[in-house]
Amino acid sequence: MAAAAVGADQAAKSLALAGLDDGPIHVVWTLQLRLTFNRGAAFGLGPGLSPVIVGIGVAVLVVFLGFSRQAARTRPAVVALGLVVGGALGNLADRLLRDHGGGVVDFLDLGWWPVFNLADVFITFGAGLLILTSRR
Repeated sequence: MAAAAVGADQAAKSLALAGLDDGPIHVVWTLQLRLTFNRGAAFGLGPGLSPVIVGIGVAVLVVFLGFSRQAARTRPAVVALGLVVGGALGNLADRLLRDHGGGVVDFLDLGWWPVFNLADVFITFGAGLLILTSRR
């Protein structure tokens, strides 16, 4: 699950980098595809803290992977953990492997919410699913 999430995220970001240089593309309602680079934490908070964010990200991933054996007792929990880990790895890969000054490639713009990417969607849905599965 994590590998699929990373693959989908990185493929979408590559498409965004290749196709959004000329400006945003309107999709539906307020959704548009608009290329931005987030050099801060979630939703652009803490710009310029990329090295700190990478360190925290690696630490969180190590903790999550250690926690995964205990938490992944059901199929939904495995999916949830895979989405969170895959999303985190996707954003971490941007910071370490892409040449955008430590920034993450964002391209999904609702107009009323900070611009985000598929990795952010995976992390959000995975965390929500993890919360739901942990209550059982």
